[in-house]
Order: sequence, then C-alpha cells, then structure tokens
Amino acid sequence: MPAEEVFVALGSNIGDSATIVEGAFDALERIRDTRVTGRSALYRCAAIGEIPQDDYINAVARLETTLEPLILLLELQAIEHAFYRRRESEQHWGPRTLDLDIILFGNREIDDSHLHVPHPEFQHRRFVLEPMLEIGGDRFLPGYGSLSYLIAQAPALELHKLGQP
Repeated sequence: MPAEEVFVALGSNIGDSATIVEGAFDALERIRDTRVTGRSALYRCAAIGEIPQDDYINAVARLETTLEPLILLLELQAIEHAFYRRRESEQHWGPRTLDLDIILFGNREIDDSHLHVPHPEFQHRRFVLEPMLEIGGDRFLPGYGSLSYLIAQAPALELHKLGQP
C-alpha cells in the first residue's frame, strides 16, 4: 500500500504548552509505518469559544503513513492520553493538555462516528491554515480552494509565530 500524505493539527493550552507540543511532535515520529515529513513553527493564539481559558500553542505536522485512518486516529489518541488528556471530563472547545486532529488524509473524505476528514472546521481556523501553508505550500484543496484563499476568508484571529516579535 502506498503512503498517503496526512496533515495533523497539534494544540495545547494546559501546562507548559510549547514543551507539550514539541513532545507531541517527537511522539509522532515514533508511530509505526509513519514518518514526519514536515513540522511547522509553533503559533500562539487566543482560544475560540465562550469558555475563559489560556491561549493555545498550535502547530501542524505533515506525515506520510501507510496506516488506515482509524488506526492512525487510535495512535494519535494514545499520544494524547500519554500527555494526560482526559476526554471524558472536557467541555467542547474547552482547555486541554493536548489535542491532535487529523485535518487531511490524502484525498480521502471520511464521515463516520469516529472520524471526519477533511476536518469539519479546518477552513475557518487560521491556526491550522497558516501552519499548513508554511509546511505544505499553497496547495489547492478540491471543494475548498487554495490555502491562501482560505486564510483570506477565515475569521480574523491574532496569531503569533513563536520566536518572532
């Protein structure tokens, strides 16, 4: 089976979030039959939603994998669990130690009870789109348009690339 290109969003806003996201990048490197082919910079942005919480640290990883989507999802959930994520006690759009979301999985469209690909909200999230552009170039996504177009259309959001003023 040929490898497929996958984009995974990483986010954290509990604890030392930058260290947690960097640790998650390292954990992605250890997933079987998968290799990391791109790592974006880390970005800081305000949390979305109505729940008061700390800013998020976000990033995106580009992977190549021969795993099936649900197997990769289980691997990502195991990484989240290793970083003390507890889904049962979370509020929707609430704070979390680590969030790993599959954004794109090759050209697949998946809509089942466990996984939705492309991610249903990615086109509205600059904190996903800008890191994707950084590591994947200005690609055209069928049904959505180019990444630069999506960034221009996304809701305004202050996004600060870490390591830059």
